[in-house]
Amino acid sequence: MVKRTEAYVDTSALIALADRSDTYHPLFRRLFSEPPKLVTTALVIAEGHGWFLKRYDATRGLQFLAMIEAMTPLKVLSVGGGQHRAGTEILRRFSDRRLTLTDAVGLHLMKEREITCCWSTDRHLGLTGVPLAIHQL
Repeated sequence: MVKRTEAYVDTSALIALADRSDTYHPLFRRLFSEPPKLVTTALVIAEGHGWFLKRYDATRGLQFLAMIEAMTPLKVLSVGGGQHRAGTEILRRFSDRRLTLTDAVGLHLMKEREITCCWSTDRHLGLTGVPLAIHQL
């Protein structure tokens, strides 16, 4: 069986793509221009929306959501009880780190789906050995 190529997309990558003032904007603009299959979670989308809402305003928050809706190669997964529990276990295992539940669920998802690339600027998402896109420059 051929392993599918997927990249996990974290909040920081989506923010960098949407915010031209972000240091990593050029990198993620290039990556998103010819992406492989992309996967993220509803938690990531909520976190990104909240970031734009807090930092800017409701209009920018809605623009962020519109950008997500237009991303056809991006699959947004729901987070159910099983993923929540697995994320909580990861938080316990890495309790010395400042991980969010969103990060922990992402780490679980990458392991579960055997994802080998993470689009993130958050070094926490490299804890389990999945390489971050920012290190592949």
